[in-house]
Amino acid sequence: MGWGSYWGYYKPAKPKEVKEGIKAKSKRGAIGETWWSKRWIDVLESFDMGARLSRGRSYARKGQVISIDVQKGIVIAKVQGTRPKPYDVRIQLNPIAEQDWDKVTDAMASKAIFAAKLLSGEMPLDIEDAFSEAGIALFPRAKKELETDCSCPDWANPCKHIAAVYYLLAERFDEDPFLIFKLRGRTKEEIIDALREKRAAAATVEEESEVIAEGAVSIHGEEVRPLEECLDSFWHVGDALNSFSVNPARPEVENAILKRLGDAPFSIGKVNLTSLLSKAYEVASSAALHKASMESEEDCKKQERNKKIK
Repeated sequence: MGWGSYWGYYKPAKPKEVKEGIKAKSKRGAIGETWWSKRWIDVLESFDMGARLSRGRSYARKGQVISIDVQKGIVIAKVQGTRPKPYDVRIQLNPIAEQDWDKVTDAMASKAIFAAKLLSGEMPLDIEDAFSEAGIALFPRAKKELETDCSCPDWANPCKHIAAVYYLLAERFDEDPFLIFKLRGRTKEEIIDALREKRAAAATVEEESEVIAEGAVSIHGEEVRPLEECLDSFWHVGDALNSFSVNPARPEVENAILKRLGDAPFSIGKVNLTSLLSKAYEVASSAALHKASMESEEDCKKQERNKKIK
């Protein structure tokens, strides 16, 4: 066999094993559990980056990534390849301009559900609409918006080392959706502070518009008597209660207050009190909804019986 038969032959080398590397939770199939991490992966895969993206997924599952640090507008990581020294990886995504962030947080604060979910650490399903209203995008719209660099000798972009970081970022986004905002230039604290400030300002304006100078007329135009003039009938039910009904339903955000407050300052054993309260609230909520459902069903049966009697 002549030397020509070996022209172009290259035996791929295996990367050096990493102890306690960052391994993807997903062992097969797609990486990412939440809609926003899947959206990140879908965006990247739509850029037609070739086979190296899938090779990066293999690196992510093997635990070749040593570290990932998400900063404003940039991700810095170290990935172990075939050489002794780990490769340095940088992924940059241009931060959103301050004036555009102001428009985005205006849009977020204008919808109570946006603010409630974000303040409790969840990403609203239609969050991208808030960015669209400001004329910008949360996720990159083209490959050129991602500036990447790796110290490895591979000329391809992305190389498998960069691709591995891409995939592991998805799982980081699962754990903390605010990292997506951080990559676009705003930290969790900055977003929450802006939302609280704008929600508070909106509430103040709303309250002022509802209050009449004399304080004698309600927002519905009905006269409101001072409390001291109602003491003789204060505890009377009144006719209005006859039409009062309660229809309990699950909230848009489960345990929103607990999520907003975060961990309690103390634990019972090794379990944080917030975790215990969360379970207790879920049990109480399920029991209340079940009881309400049973009572509603009983009321319907009574109405049916009354109809038959008539």
